[in-house]
Amino acid sequence: MAPDVTTARPDPDVILAQLSAEEKRGQRGKLKIFFGACPGVGKTYAMLTAARVSRAQGMDVVAGVVETHGRSETIELLHGLECLPRRRIEYKGHLLEEFDLDGALQRKPKRILVDELAHSNAPGSRHPKRWQDIEELLSAGIDVLTTVNVQHVESLNDVIGKITGVRVAERIPDHVIDQADEIVLVDLPPEELLQRLREGKVYIPRQAERAMDHFFRKGNLLALRELALRRTADRVDGDVRAWRREKSVTTVWPMRESVLVCVGPGPDSERLVRRAARRANQTGAPWHAIAIETPSLQTLPDAARARIFGILKMAQEMGAQTTNLSGQNAVEVAIAYAREYNLGTLLVGRDRYRRLPWQRGFAEKLARLAPDLELLQVAIEEEERPSQLSSVAVTPRNPTGWRPYLLACLSVALVTVVSAPLHARLDLANIVMLFLLSVVFAAVRFGRGAASLAAFLSVAAFDFFFVPPRFTFVVHDAQYLVTFGVMLIVALVIGQLTAGLRFQASAACKREQRMQALYEMSRDLSSALSVEQIVEICQRFMKRGFNASVVVFVPGPQERLTVAEGSATLDGAEGGIAQWSFDHGQNAGLGTDTLPSAQALYVPLKAPSRLCGVLALVPDETLWELPPGQRQLLDTSATLIAIALERVHYVLLAQDSQVSMESERLRNSLLSAISHDLRTPLTVITGLTDAMRMASPALSEPHIGLAEAIRDEVSRTITMVNNLLDMARMQMGRVVLKRGWQTLEEVIGLSMNHCAALLTRHGVRIELPADLPLLEMDTGLMERVFNNLLENAAKHTPPGSVIVVAAGVEGASVKVSVCDNGPGVPPGMESRLFEKFTRGKMESTVVGFGLGLAIVRAIVEAHGGAVWAENRLEGGACFHVLLPVGNPPVIPEEP
Repeated sequence: MAPDVTTARPDPDVILAQLSAEEKRGQRGKLKIFFGACPGVGKTYAMLTAARVSRAQGMDVVAGVVETHGRSETIELLHGLECLPRRRIEYKGHLLEEFDLDGALQRKPKRILVDELAHSNAPGSRHPKRWQDIEELLSAGIDVLTTVNVQHVESLNDVIGKITGVRVAERIPDHVIDQADEIVLVDLPPEELLQRLREGKVYIPRQAERAMDHFFRKGNLLALRELALRRTADRVDGDVRAWRREKSVTTVWPMRESVLVCVGPGPDSERLVRRAARRANQTGAPWHAIAIETPSLQTLPDAARARIFGILKMAQEMGAQTTNLSGQNAVEVAIAYAREYNLGTLLVGRDRYRRLPWQRGFAEKLARLAPDLELLQVAIEEEERPSQLSSVAVTPRNPTGWRPYLLACLSVALVTVVSAPLHARLDLANIVMLFLLSVVFAAVRFGRGAASLAAFLSVAAFDFFFVPPRFTFVVHDAQYLVTFGVMLIVALVIGQLTAGLRFQASAACKREQRMQALYEMSRDLSSALSVEQIVEICQRFMKRGFNASVVVFVPGPQERLTVAEGSATLDGAEGGIAQWSFDHGQNAGLGTDTLPSAQALYVPLKAPSRLCGVLALVPDETLWELPPGQRQLLDTSATLIAIALERVHYVLLAQDSQVSMESERLRNSLLSAISHDLRTPLTVITGLTDAMRMASPALSEPHIGLAEAIRDEVSRTITMVNNLLDMARMQMGRVVLKRGWQTLEEVIGLSMNHCAALLTRHGVRIELPADLPLLEMDTGLMERVFNNLLENAAKHTPPGSVIVVAAGVEGASVKVSVCDNGPGVPPGMESRLFEKFTRGKMESTVVGFGLGLAIVRAIVEAHGGAVWAENRLEGGACFHVLLPVGNPPVIPEEP
């Protein structure tokens, strides 16, 4: 029976590398990821199910951190598993519970469950991200089971953001997924997931309704499911390629549609690429486009080779994975590439003609050498007009004309002259060796054509000058005919092999020069700390590698380009071309299809996350053209420059953020110091006014009125100073919550008493249901919240307005609203009102620093709640405070 796979003899170096990798993997823990399209599909449930199976098999399994989200089925599965205690971290006045990495390393189980791979750890943790915690567990030899959704994968974040309108901040690098030992796709049809949402198995009812109206729309779920399936399929495809490489499998396995296009000098290459792109889009299949640099391709003019590179770049823009390869035989290189990447379909053009009857075309050679590959031949369209890319003639170039052939003839003549005096002393076989040496010399120095000519001339010269009868082509001994034939064949073979080695050495030398240039440039760019240094490095590198001057454009305000410091200047019209290249993300100018008459070539600098500018190359020569290798070098260099500019940009942002943080800290310290210094004299003034009012003999009515006015103003000033002091403390993280279970009615009552003087000219209505639960809060700070909200309502509404304080339970939270029927919140200020030193209208009549609502937000967020403002339809404003209920204690009923 024939084997299922065709294997070749394994490479010993590959085997050694595999053994080394397996040894490292044996010392490292195994990572198993339960991968889903969105929350609620059952990832944690599947992880716990697998953990219970492992535990039943006698494995030491521990739950490091598992988020049940209150789901009864998940909690039931977690029951019976050993759970590590979480580590508590204090942050901004409240305690956060995080995964205890040190406890897990000390416990060191065989397998540990760490839920939510993309989770961001609280400040103060060893690692900022949970996936970094998992990396440390794996390095310690602990197997890890974890979960993640597709929207957290870095490479898919922007795509999913466009689909759902939500850009998640917690992301993981793709290599975490790629390096996992096992990926388990947890899939659920959208209808079943929506039904789970309606039943409250994913979120509480109110949150579920909002989720179904936004993120969990059916269209979003379908798109997320497809992306999750595709990402899993890509991972499985990589596993298959790795296994085939490990087992040296050479046959192609047609597991899914995949297309390979070979880009060559033919006029139909562009049409082949477009056809492959359409086929890939229709079937969703991956496709590759390759250009193979052979010795015959080296004889083409630079314009034809540049056209090949242009088509390859067009394929990359259409979504293909492109590669530029080199080799002696294009057919063998294409087949090897298809088998390495398991590409089952090759898209080729029809073989147009045969120069000789025994010659075979490219497609025919493919069919003969690779019967396991599927070939699709595109019909020839004779009347098709060539496009701009295909308008270049592909006649072979002959840059040196007849000179190589003349020198080849001279080398044969020199061997003949040198061998003539030695005819009597040397055997004819030795003279044949001398002629073969001239063929080798011609092949090394002048190429295949000159070597072939030298081979024929060598046979002719050997016959004419050395084989008896001499000085005639007549041969008396028929055995010399065999000598001539063997000599000719050997000379041709040696010449062709030597020329091929010369080509490979030349190609390797060019690749080495490009890699050396890129290495030097990347090394210098990695140490650059400013845009000026990057420009200087670009000028030095481009001058040496491309014989061109450099102008670097960087984006300024409103994405308008400006010339970077240290760059040369160009005409005003040239700046417009640079702006066009930046706006469209495409090359423009010299040598392109867009404004080819420009004096410079403009290349957009594309970094991974943004466009960082435009690189303009101004050639020093009048006739300047980039061959394909140089174009690739330019594109790679532009990417390195863009990454360096992006790094400098983020370094500057980090420095600005550091300066802002330091300024904020200094400002808070100054405010705190000033507030402390002001409170003492203000307290003294308050005491003096009270003493004046109680003085004996009593003051007159006008003086008593003045004393009361002074006391009111001092009281108002003390309130503002207290706000400054509280804000400074909160910003510096010095406020520690003193939580306790308290009734909301009591806190609001304290605030009403405090604000009684301000509320005398307003109507106040309290609407609190009797069944409100107890809330765990800092009574003093929460009183400040309602003090500020009531003061804000009293100050910004006219006398006679009605202020309503209402509360109610919403899911797992209590919502408190302070509403009025005044002028309302200015449009667009709903969120800005909660920023520091921000006030709405009526600045001329309302006294204050604009810190009251900022303090409200800081206190509420410290309690794990939220606060927002909105206008009422009937007029006026509402300020809503949402506080978590938690687990209040049960109050026993009185007998």
